[in-house]
Amino acid sequence: MRVPRFSRAKESGEADRRNADQRQNHSFLTATRDEWIEGSESMSLLTSLLALRRDARLLKIPPYLSALCILVGIGWLLVLPLQEYSRNTYVSENALLPGQVHTYFTGSEHNIFRAYRHEVAELVHQPLEGRNQRLAEILRSSGLKVATQNYEYSASGRTISGQNVYAILQGPRADATEAIVLIAAWRNMDGEINHSGVALVLTLARYFKRWSLWSKDIIFLIAGDSTAGPQAWVDAYHDSHSPASIEPLSIKSGALQGAVAIDYPAGPWGHRFDKLHIVYDGINGQLPNLDLFNTAVSIASGQMGIGCTLQRMWKHDDSYQERLQTMLRGMISQGLGHASGPHSSFIPYHVDAITLQTVGDGWHDEMSLGRTVESLFRSLNNLLEHLHQSFFFYLLMQANRFVSIGTYLPSAMLIAVNFTITSIALWVQSGRPAKPPSPVSTDTEPSEAPKMTAVEKDDMVALIPEQSLAIIERELFLPLAFVGSAHFLGLLPLYIFNNTSESSLTLAFHITTFLALLLPHLTAFALSLSPHRPSAQETTLIQCLSLLLLGMFLSALATLNFSLAFLVGILATPLTFVRPTSSRPLAGLQTLLLIAVNPLVVTTLATSYWAGGDVSQLKTVLVAAAEGWHVWGLWTQVVVWLVWWPAWFAESVVVAGSLFGEPSEAKSDKA
Repeated sequence: MRVPRFSRAKESGEADRRNADQRQNHSFLTATRDEWIEGSESMSLLTSLLALRRDARLLKIPPYLSALCILVGIGWLLVLPLQEYSRNTYVSENALLPGQVHTYFTGSEHNIFRAYRHEVAELVHQPLEGRNQRLAEILRSSGLKVATQNYEYSASGRTISGQNVYAILQGPRADATEAIVLIAAWRNMDGEINHSGVALVLTLARYFKRWSLWSKDIIFLIAGDSTAGPQAWVDAYHDSHSPASIEPLSIKSGALQGAVAIDYPAGPWGHRFDKLHIVYDGINGQLPNLDLFNTAVSIASGQMGIGCTLQRMWKHDDSYQERLQTMLRGMISQGLGHASGPHSSFIPYHVDAITLQTVGDGWHDEMSLGRTVESLFRSLNNLLEHLHQSFFFYLLMQANRFVSIGTYLPSAMLIAVNFTITSIALWVQSGRPAKPPSPVSTDTEPSEAPKMTAVEKDDMVALIPEQSLAIIERELFLPLAFVGSAHFLGLLPLYIFNNTSESSLTLAFHITTFLALLLPHLTAFALSLSPHRPSAQETTLIQCLSLLLLGMFLSALATLNFSLAFLVGILATPLTFVRPTSSRPLAGLQTLLLIAVNPLVVTTLATSYWAGGDVSQLKTVLVAAAEGWHVWGLWTQVVVWLVWWPAWFAESVVVAGSLFGEPSEAKSDKA
């Protein structure tokens, strides 16, 4: 029997529809299964991440990470002297044109210089006013406007007083809007009479007056000493002085574009020198524009044939060791922040300045130095604007090799970051329950099984142990009050050392050292007896907050004074690794380590080392620090007493608390 054609077509269509429905159902089931698998994997990942919060292994990583940051930071600094990580110096400001002019300071000027040098030698034993009156007459005879300035400072119970003599040469092509300063202190930084330096300034004043090419005024300053005198003069020049102790200037010129100081302490009969020692460190680690330093080196070595050195490296063979030693000496000088010459007082006012100091025995004489100064002033005379092209932050390896801030800054930042990493780890630790959750076992009784919490995501539900999600309330009042009090407590030694008389300064230092070493133990003992004894969580938070502030301060300081931030960071690195412990021997070892890195102990050991074991030099250091505070505005003491010492004190109290029993856990069990 034949089946009609339309019946076979109908059956074929129904079969196709059934196959299509089956394929659609299969696709739907496959997609549903894939979505379910993906959701299960997502919930599994979420469960793992939430459980990881309570993994004890997580807090074992930060100490190693902090140690890695310290090692990399130190290693970063040690590779800088290599050829691949430093650069040759160069002059960025094309207008300077160093060594491109012919100098004429020679011939008859030599006789004038020798006459002035004998004049200076005769003034050595004259009273202050008579001496300065004669110097003023010599400058006035050269056709210059002359004035004097009296100053007086009080530091460590002693009075620092003197008188500056200065004269202004009005540039024939100038409009009294810009000026350059030539300085010669009566006594140099070593306390020697600057015979040839003063005589050379007097000679150059007479010589410069004869030229009509100056487009800037030139100020000749003969300061009473190398530190207080220039500081008083530049403060009064910018109207930032105290009228009670510093006399205002009767005559002024325009904005200061640069300053050069001459340190040539040859005797009355003169002395030939071998090299020029260029001193460039400013107060609080500030530096002049690198173009000024490079211009002086280019003129002295390239045009005059005078070798240049820096950081008291008299013989530099350009080896790795010599470069590293030069860089470290520069870092120590910048870290201390003291005035290294008459030029240092000008740099805080954004006046680029250097000191040219003669060293050694050679064949160069005062005429070579005079032509160097003449050529340097001719270069500064070409400037159309303030020096700004080159670097203000740098480390010098030698006279022709340097490293810029972008290369060396990460080393100090890594040291500071290690404190921040440890602080974050302590913060996480302070928010965890005292007892970690026990894992779920198949043999656990229902009544003993940990409580579970349902976590929903994308219509999926995961069961997480409730303790894994628990957040412990942090008690912040006591840690904040303690850390804040520690920083305010640092104001006491800051005031004592800057205001104690010179005769009692050494005794005050030793008493403060004894009390500073004893105070953490007394504080820990008093807290152990108090009704509100710090809990383990509060102890952890004290460490957390102190290290957090230390890391923040050092990170900010590194951009202003890299050397000070790096040195303090290295000396404070043990604070990262000390912890309260139930082991008394370990607590004792940590206490000894903290005593070794106490700021006062470090000061004593460093002074003894640099002075060759002469403990009497400690008084000299303390007097210089107090003088720096009152005269130069030195803030190295602020970093030591308000940044480094509070962090040391907080860590020492935490470790000393281990010697007086375990901290209370009363507050640590709060959920």
